[in-house]
Order: sequence, then C-alpha cells, then structure tokens
Amino acid sequence: MAIIATTDLAAFAVKAVNLPHDEAQAGRDRVNVLRTRMEKHIADNPGFSLVKMLHAGSVAKGTALATVNDLDVAVYVRANDAPETGLVSWMAQRLRDAYGKTIKPDQIEEGVHCPTITFASGLSVDVVPVLYEGDDNDVGYLIAKDTGDRLKTSVTQHLAFVRARKNASPNHFAQMVRFVKWWVRTQKKLDSNFKFKSFMAELIVAKLADEGVDMADYPEALARVFSFIVDSGLQERIAFTDYYPASDLPGTTGAVVEIFDPVNPDNNVSFRYTDPDRLRIVNAAERALDAITEADFATTKGEAVACWQVVLGTRFKG
Repeated sequence: MAIIATTDLAAFAVKAVNLPHDEAQAGRDRVNVLRTRMEKHIADNPGFSLVKMLHAGSVAKGTALATVNDLDVAVYVRANDAPETGLVSWMAQRLRDAYGKTIKPDQIEEGVHCPTITFASGLSVDVVPVLYEGDDNDVGYLIAKDTGDRLKTSVTQHLAFVRARKNASPNHFAQMVRFVKWWVRTQKKLDSNFKFKSFMAELIVAKLADEGVDMADYPEALARVFSFIVDSGLQERIAFTDYYPASDLPGTTGAVVEIFDPVNPDNNVSFRYTDPDRLRIVNAAERALDAITEADFATTKGEAVACWQVVLGTRFKG
C-alpha cells in the first residue's frame, strides 16, 4: 500500500491549496453587492449601456486556489452602445457612473484588458466587458485584445459546464482541478517560460472525468491526468458536446495544441501554444508521473514525501 494516500493529499489541499470557504464566500458577497448596485442603477436609468453583471472565474466555479488575489466578473454591454475602440476606458467610465461616490474614481483603474475595481480591503475585481445582443443563455462576445475579433462566450454556460462535472463527482472534480492548477503554479515557479492556462487544466480534467476516471482517488486521478498528457503528447484534440455537436468543430487547424472552448467550437483556447510550450508541459507531466510512480514503491515516508514534492512543491510534508 502506498504511503501517501488520498487523505494526505486532502489534508494538504485544506492547508495550502484550497481557497478557504469563508474567503470564497466573502468574495461572492462582494460581487453580489456590486451586482445589486449595478442592477439598481440600470433600473433607475433605462438608457444605461450596461445590462448585467455576472460573477465569473475560478471563485464562481469553486476551483480557486488559496493564492487567488482577485475576482472576475463579466459585465454585459449593449453591443450597439459600445465604442469600436477604447472599450476599456469606456467601460471604466460606465462603472464610475454606476457606483458614483461610493467608490473613489482612482479605485477603478484601466488595465490593458479590462478595468479593475480595487476595494479598501485590498480585494480587486477584474471587470471584463461582454458585448450583448440579447441572445439566450447570456451568450455574448468578448473582443480579442490583439485582433479586435469578436469571440463568442457565455458565463452562464461555462458555469453550468463545470457544475455538471461537480454534480457527477461532488467535491472531487473541483479538487482535482485545483490540484492540477497547483501543480502548474509549482512549475511556473521553477520555469518562467512554463505556460499552462487554468482553463486548459480544467478542460483536461473534465475530459478524463467524462471518460470515467475516479476523481475520488486523488493520487490515482493525478497520475491519470499526467499519463494522458504524456501519452497523448497534448496532440489529441479535446472538445465537448454540451452546447454544440462535434460536427461544428473546425477541420484541421494546424495548431500545436487543440483544446476547444465548450461553448464555442471556433475557440481553440490553446491556439497560441508553440511546440516548445507543449514539450515543456509534457516533460513536466512525465517528471510528475515518474515521481508518483516512485512514491508508490517508497519504503519510508520521507522518500514518498520527497517524490510528491516534485508534484506539489516543498510545502507538501505528507
């Protein structure tokens, strides 16, 4: 029997990996206050360009790490009212209009991609504009920062996608996503060139969950994640049929890695990854898989812990 078991990883998750429930709830409460204020402003100003605010990102999904330092919200904007250029500045001013004197003007900063609201507590909220044309299921369009292209999205459907997997594997699916994201964080500390989007980690775990991998056995499930990355070389197309048929996916794209957004078949979320990026991920996964395998045969706890530290970092003490 392996020395390091699910109970050991679960204890580490509580101690280091997971965002504590009270902190997550405080973040949700803060977003709800913002949303309530915006809804009132919209009701009082029927011609106002902002339509609604939806909590998005890892805190909303329940997959946030303890290291998270900001929240994500999507603000739906009437597409006809939004400017063709200067969308971030325009959005920042709309937010200042909505929150008036309750937030100082300098608490709303204009970032490269979106405005950020920073509160006295230090909590910050990234406000991502979504162009809205009245479609069902909160389908709207992001504007690509480099090309200006419209990118179809839906906060509601993204949350429902994760919720379906969480319902199928209560507690364990979200925990496995957090473990993989923690591993990615550990790799980035070791290699500044290491790239691996959180969304990609989420979708890889979702693929394996859909294929029947038992997420309740943490060491085995992590080994299966790394095995998939190594065996496929990240060259196996990943896509889902929750919101569109497989026939909607494009033909060969030429992209090095193909992991498709589950709400938009035209959005390969990994299209920017180069072959060196892919190989870094595969090689790191191979090291992690080797370490887990070696830990299974360790004869002392010290040896087993040292192996697992390759995966989870030196904070893991078994």
